[in-house]
Amino acid sequence: MLKKSITFTDYDGNERTENFWFNLSKAECMEMELSTNGGMQQMIEKIISEKDQAKIVKIFKEIILKSYGEKSPDGKHFYKSPEISAGFASTEAYSELFMELATNADKAAEFMNAVLPAAPENAGTIAALPNT
Repeated sequence: MLKKSITFTDYDGNERTENFWFNLSKAECMEMELSTNGGMQQMIEKIISEKDQAKIVKIFKEIILKSYGEKSPDGKHFYKSPEISAGFASTEAYSELFMELATNADKAAEFMNAVLPAAPENAGTIAALPNT
């Protein structure tokens, strides 16, 4: 799980710094892996090796929005829904995060490694993203 502080300017012109939470459970990763022809990791590696920027951007957006959620105060639950994801996507915080990941390969790899479950098979899933 990743707790990320993002500074952004809201639509009223106010600068804000807020904490946002991102996580993909083992079940979510397995579902993504099994629902992708050849597996998610193989697809990502292929996209990276082909330097297909359009597909890289699409994957970033999908993973950011699939991993975003709201953690319960007691830490027992991590709530996700299309409405929660859409709410985040409609903020400038999302835009700031997206631009950071799309323009900085190290930050992108750091984000991906933080939201993926800690498991040996996930190590290095996105270790070498091309700088844009």
